[in-house]
Amino acid sequence: MSAQAKSGQLVKLYIEAYDDEKFTQKKDATFTAMFNPSKYNLKYEIEYDKKGAAGTSPPAPKFSNMKQQELSLEFFLDGTGIENTDDVFVDQKVEEFLKHTYSYDGSKHKNNYLRVVWSYLVFDCVLKDADVSFTLFRSDGRPLRARINAKFLGFVNDEKRVLADKAQSPDITHFRVVKDKEKLPLLSQRIYESNQYYLDVAKANRLINFRKLRTGEQLYFPPLNNE
Repeated sequence: MSAQAKSGQLVKLYIEAYDDEKFTQKKDATFTAMFNPSKYNLKYEIEYDKKGAAGTSPPAPKFSNMKQQELSLEFFLDGTGIENTDDVFVDQKVEEFLKHTYSYDGSKHKNNYLRVVWSYLVFDCVLKDADVSFTLFRSDGRPLRARINAKFLGFVNDEKRVLADKAQSPDITHFRVVKDKEKLPLLSQRIYESNQYYLDVAKANRLINFRKLRTGEQLYFPPLNNE
């Protein structure tokens, strides 16, 4: 669920860690960024089959598959100045980040599943890689500033993937995860080929305000009754 704030209220980016890919077993601790990123990058990539017969002109690319979506973020850590109200040491903050995102759990033979949240950004993923640069030090060598450039691989768990891969017929049940700025009438139009059923969808999901859908929320679209 996205974290939204009232106008003028600062919302910091945070990362939740989970034991399971369905995001039902949340771990207690959450990593919160010291400073929000100045930007983030989302990479979308499609793979095509480009094979052709030897000695012939290249054929038109044929769709192969959708590659995993990738999120790139830069975290800035600063242990100096008035911004460091919690007296956080930069090396400890780096260790906290790596504990959440990178550490391997030997009992479960995996690292954590992650949910990156910043206002309307909700990204379910795992860490691909992280590059840590320490840029300022105390006289004793302890770091005062650092940058973490991290990349995360997005994914859809098996249960949601099955739902997404089902035939797109209006007479079967559908589930959709709300994306940023999506509206219920438009979602109903896509599924039922008509927007006249959006009030029925709102009722089925017990939506209090169907005009303001929450990014990351999963909605249930019941099958049409053509009787």
